[in-house]
Amino acid sequence: MSMTKRGTLTAGLVALVSLVAFEYMAVAIAMPTVARELNGLDLYGLAFSGAMAASVVGTVLGGRWADLRGPGAPLWTGVAGFAGGLLVAGLAPSMEVLIAGRLLQGFGGALASVALYVVVARAYPEKLHPKIFSLFATAWVVPSMVGPPLVGVIVETLGWRWVFLLVPILTAISALVLLRGLSGNPVSGGQGEPAPGLMRKVTWAAVTAVGAGLMQYGSDGRLPLLLAGLLVLALALPRLLPSGTLRAAKGLPAVVGLRGLTAGAFFAAEVIIPLMLIEERGLSTLTAGLALMGGSLTWSFASWLQGREVFSRMTNLRLGSAMIALGILLMGTVAFTAVPIAVAYPSWIVTGFGMGLVYPTLSVLTLELSAPGEQGVNSSGLQLGEAVFSVVSVAVTAALFAALGYWAVFAATLVMAAAGLAIAPRATAGPQGTRPSPNLVGASSTL
Repeated sequence: MSMTKRGTLTAGLVALVSLVAFEYMAVAIAMPTVARELNGLDLYGLAFSGAMAASVVGTVLGGRWADLRGPGAPLWTGVAGFAGGLLVAGLAPSMEVLIAGRLLQGFGGALASVALYVVVARAYPEKLHPKIFSLFATAWVVPSMVGPPLVGVIVETLGWRWVFLLVPILTAISALVLLRGLSGNPVSGGQGEPAPGLMRKVTWAAVTAVGAGLMQYGSDGRLPLLLAGLLVLALALPRLLPSGTLRAAKGLPAVVGLRGLTAGAFFAAEVIIPLMLIEERGLSTLTAGLALMGGSLTWSFASWLQGREVFSRMTNLRLGSAMIALGILLMGTVAFTAVPIAVAYPSWIVTGFGMGLVYPTLSVLTLELSAPGEQGVNSSGLQLGEAVFSVVSVAVTAALFAALGYWAVFAATLVMAAAGLAIAPRATAGPQGTRPSPNLVGASSTL
């Protein structure tokens, strides 16, 4: 592939990732206004849990589909579903129709996200994977910095519908750029063989989505729902992740487990930080937001370092995991009024830097530890593990917060981060760049 074509392909990939990330953040900001105007406050939670449920199914289906038929079909189906769902939501006359659009959006976005990993595996040599995933990480982080004020302006000047309607236009442009970059590139071929057990996996994905939804709804103090959701996930999730993930077996299972632990610890802590800084320490919304913005900036910077392979894979994981744990520990001390509020700012800067080292490194390792024809299913396992672990950690810490307060949230997330640090060496077991034995790839043999 020529440098020009590769640059075009990279631009299209990063643009699509950025749009998915922007819409994820934008919907969260705009949804209170949407629910009020459509008289759908009673369906507010379903607008999020429905999209999450659809994305779980899309993630599982997209991974196997990409392996069997190549990433082209799930990629373009996902892009069409993502854009179509946004159009349905933006034009929705009622909250019920908007939720239908969110289901389609979540399903399409998940299909496309998994397919993009397979495109990277097939279109780029391994030596470029760290740089590509560094760009992907930045594409997720930047919208969190520039998105909130932009969404506020759109809602106040054009109306909430344009939060949904503008993105399909940009998606179409990005898709054309991506199509041009893919032209003449043989990434669409697949195994072309039947997929035994695929429908069973999709069924378990739907069960997993139900379990995650139950945990979401139970996080506000409804303990029976929380426990029921946890039980459902304990039954369903092991059937979708690489064998050995829950015990962090060496290789790919540890990679998926580490991604889930670090993401769960980070996002569960991040959810509670603004509330703590505003309600307990008296900061304004702006100054509290600046604490989180520092973490976003260092996440991007550390991702850039990872892309240039400044450190080894092992150093990225060990140092990054240690920084995540340290940052959470420091931020947790801010819950106590005797600790200066200034500690909050370097705390999340440290945490963000750790995430920037760990997050893209795990994406790179997933492809390195995947044999040909398994990149899709293993990438879907990585993304599914991250999503479900995050839902579980947010739900559990919300219940802990209601019962015990802020310190319990930070204690729980610190335990998760410390567990991630403990299993980090298992994620890079074996020489760099070598393929693991089949039992370490696990997932494809069960699909």
